[in-house]
Amino acid sequence: MASQAGKQTKLEVSSLAGRLDRLLTMEMARVTEAAAVAAARMRGQGDEMAADRAAVDAMRAELNHLPIDGTVVIGEGERDEAPMLFIGEKVGNKNGPMVDIALDPLEGTTICAKNLPDSLAVVAIAEAGGLLNAPDVYMEKIAIGPGAPPGTVDLQRSPAENLAALAKARGVKVKDLSACILDRPRHARLIEEVRATGAAIRLIGDGDVAGVIHTTNSANTGIDIYMGIGGAPEGVLAAAALRCTGGQMQGRLILDTPEKVARAERMGISDPDRIYELEEMAAGDVMFAATGVTDGGLLAGIKFRDGELVTHTVAMRSSTGTVRDIRARHQVTTKFI
Repeated sequence: MASQAGKQTKLEVSSLAGRLDRLLTMEMARVTEAAAVAAARMRGQGDEMAADRAAVDAMRAELNHLPIDGTVVIGEGERDEAPMLFIGEKVGNKNGPMVDIALDPLEGTTICAKNLPDSLAVVAIAEAGGLLNAPDVYMEKIAIGPGAPPGTVDLQRSPAENLAALAKARGVKVKDLSACILDRPRHARLIEEVRATGAAIRLIGDGDVAGVIHTTNSANTGIDIYMGIGGAPEGVLAAAALRCTGGQMQGRLILDTPEKVARAERMGISDPDRIYELEEMAAGDVMFAATGVTDGGLLAGIKFRDGELVTHTVAMRSSTGTVRDIRARHQVTTKFI
């Protein structure tokens, strides 16, 4: 009888954990919704810092309601640089599992300040130790969506070789592909090499998390591959999304000064030349949510209407492969106002 009771208790705990996980996936949507609404009130006003601060405050408040014992591993920066949501900050009500959190309360601060497309509020949660603790440095990245054989793209190959391999995997010509690249002077040579292949290029001014995620739905976004150098924190967030939706991604930290190497070592990174695979940047059971701040190819931005506001969120989970498209109407009496 005692043995049977023990088995029943374990089953009950397992069942409870499963329900909690499902609840947490949906609660993450509320976290990004709150940050997105706060930032959206600053759209087009030209004040990047104010918009980011509003999003940070809103996201932090919502995170602290979650039933988790969370540690921010990708945040607004190190503690001396970021007063809130800094790397190492503890969040959640401590009545739940220990988890790693990667976040960007306002991905695309310049985009929001100028009211341009694809500004997002983003958060990812994984089991403790599941997310790469990347310093706030640059990362070289390459990413494609699902459906191609493993190893189709590789950072050690040239852009032309990667495009040719992807075209072969898709059964199309290279000229039928479109690459997303951040519009930066550092990418001048990359842009020339891609154009020389005949492939099209979508240049973006900011927001490379959205750029990577766009590769997962190329039929709608027109983006087949993401290439180039962007922020390492954004790379980990994008990897979390790809873990949930499928695809391939590699990242290599740009540690080009002794100070950056030392910062990476303090975070447990000993090989400055290591190429990280997708599963090394986001491992285990991963949950991801993003809410649109401004209209974009991935999500619609916040809409303010008489008596209500409208949000558009995507919530994903790697263990189930579920992607939820959530369009919600909130009454003006909610705490978003």
